[in-house]
Amino acid sequence: MTQGDVLSILREFFFVAVKIAGPLLVISMVLGIVVAIFQAATQIHEQTLTFVPKLLAIAIMLLLLGSWMMTVLDDFFNMIFDKIKML
Repeated sequence: MTQGDVLSILREFFFVAVKIAGPLLVISMVLGIVVAIFQAATQIHEQTLTFVPKLLAIAIMLLLLGSWMMTVLDDFFNMIFDKIKML
């Protein structure tokens, strides 16, 4: 296995990590901004007001996107094992 092969696997790994974590992070950030604006407008500064909606949103996103995430991970690991077989 050459250095180029290792770098391509590493590049693919980071792409898969961003692909999987991206939707969860975006939803969490958008929801955090919405709740922060709501808290600033109403002057309610309760810690659970930011935590609970984010927790629920991420749980719903995991339920909706979980099978897609597992498919992406499965494809990645199959690609890695195929490269190992070629050695």
